[in-house]
Amino acid sequence: MRRFILKSFLSFCLVCRAFPTYALDKPIPPVSATTDKVTEPTKNTPDNTGVTSPGRVLPGEEPKRKNYWIPALEVPSFLILLNQTDRLIYPNSVYNTGFQSTKNFVIHQPWQYDQDPFGVNQVGHPYQGATMYGFARSAGLNFWESWGYSNVGSFLWKMAGETDNPSINDQITTGNAGSLLGEELYRMASVVLEGGGAHPSAWREAAAALISPPTGLNRLIFGERFKPVEARSPAVFTRLELGAIFTPTLHDVNSLPSDAKHTNGSLDYSISYGLPGKPGYRYLRPLDYFEFEIGSVTDNSNIIDHALTRGMLLGKRYEVGDDLRGIWGLYGSYDYISPTLFRVSSTALSLGTTLQKWLSPHIALQGTGMTGLGFGAAGTTTGVGERNYHYGTTPQALLASRLIIADRLMLEATGREYYVSNVGATENATENIARLESAINLRVYKDHTVGIRYIYSRRDAEYTTQSSVHQYGETILLTYNYLFNDHFGAVGWGDYMNEAGHE
Repeated sequence: MRRFILKSFLSFCLVCRAFPTYALDKPIPPVSATTDKVTEPTKNTPDNTGVTSPGRVLPGEEPKRKNYWIPALEVPSFLILLNQTDRLIYPNSVYNTGFQSTKNFVIHQPWQYDQDPFGVNQVGHPYQGATMYGFARSAGLNFWESWGYSNVGSFLWKMAGETDNPSINDQITTGNAGSLLGEELYRMASVVLEGGGAHPSAWREAAAALISPPTGLNRLIFGERFKPVEARSPAVFTRLELGAIFTPTLHDVNSLPSDAKHTNGSLDYSISYGLPGKPGYRYLRPLDYFEFEIGSVTDNSNIIDHALTRGMLLGKRYEVGDDLRGIWGLYGSYDYISPTLFRVSSTALSLGTTLQKWLSPHIALQGTGMTGLGFGAAGTTTGVGERNYHYGTTPQALLASRLIIADRLMLEATGREYYVSNVGATENATENIARLESAINLRVYKDHTVGIRYIYSRRDAEYTTQSSVHQYGETILLTYNYLFNDHFGAVGWGDYMNEAGHE
């Protein structure tokens, strides 16, 4: 599985160059007076009845031909194929299901928290959910309809895919975290296709299929039926980072993992989609704005260091004067963080805001603040003296900022905190995990930057079976970044654009 994840990640990074550039030095279309209007309903879009319709067709988009039956067949077929593959790889295991085990689960519904490895539950299951979501989304369904398919598919897997009791935690992460991840992968694939116009080239089709396999499969099988491209043209900032990791401090009251390394290499990919400030762009659908980041390290015991997503599900734009543009509303997030000593993961809903403020003609400040409630898991990586990890209701908060100076320098700072409580928990225990991150990036030539990043992670745990646990680690990264968009993601507005002569 680790090899599959790593290969998928590397393949994903190789196609990132396919993303188009939305730069400040290119003219930005003026705001259209008809932007908030929708096209009239057609026979292919019967639910396109107004601005609040989730199936609306926006200006520049082709009407979509929805089909509920195609994903209704694809999702069970995918689950059967997955089950049969697991049987071949893991004979005489929990995947040897049958009619009797399925009948027992359907009738008795013995739901519980499972004991599967942390990575399987918090990475494998969300990706499984994203795949099922993708089948529905790429068949023309909207976010909420596809969310339903992902959750129903998760339920079917728990009833008929494994012989151990159905797990509460898997239902939450597979269907919900999977939907958030699935929508982001679908949007990223759409950006690649959009860069090729109405008829994307074969290599763009292949790149989109690597990012979102269900999207590529449905476009290949059904031809023109699901070929229309979503021409949204969001403000996008993407980057690929290579780093050398130095870990000067690892403090553990128990013991360090036997294979813990103090030096590593890293590979990180991130995209900001739908950044506030672009004239004419509207936030009408779930995840019209989102942030996605995934990072890998050269550590055989911990290949996926982090996978972080957040996006606005419901919300509105706002503006203050000529220089501040933002959005606020209900955000959904899926986080997975696994530093050397411990790990934490959460699926959550939060109230939040994202904004951009031009402080001067050449200095922009971007930021996001969120606070909310989720269902999370946290624990140690060693398992010495305590259960490996536990679940619980998880209040959490995030504050992130990015200061962009003269298209030459970018300063970043992000703080996250998770409190995995003993409410709805697997045991009487609590985990408080904080992660602080700061970085400086300097442009040296065109799209190439160098920088330094500092990360501080801390875990304070209270278990009734033992004394308090306090772990922390410090990490320093020397980084090289390749930027796929100009101006470090600053979106042109106000004085800067007036000076540049674009408005």
